[in-house]
Amino acid sequence: MAGSAKATVFIDNERVIVTEYRFAVGDNTGWHRHSHDYVVVPLMDGRVRLVTAEGDSFAEMKKGVPYFRTEGVEHDVVNANDGEYAFIEIELK
Repeated sequence: MAGSAKATVFIDNERVIVTEYRFAVGDNTGWHRHSHDYVVVPLMDGRVRLVTAEGDSFAEMKKGVPYFRTEGVEHDVVNANDGEYAFIEIELK
């Protein structure tokens, strides 16, 4: 993962990794594959572009409304807003 979004790891232990991602306009996470199940909790309303091998799609994110994904997801996440965007990712080990 070598994107331009700022990743801050708050917890990394034998059970979980909790990371905050902050995106300026156009920032991205970089292409990556999730090796564990994970939950994303948006810190604000907004929109992200999901770049996958199958093509691009957009996801509308609602502040405080979490979503769950299973391991194996491969993508790049791009801020699709006119301003900063942020979320917390909780990866279960």
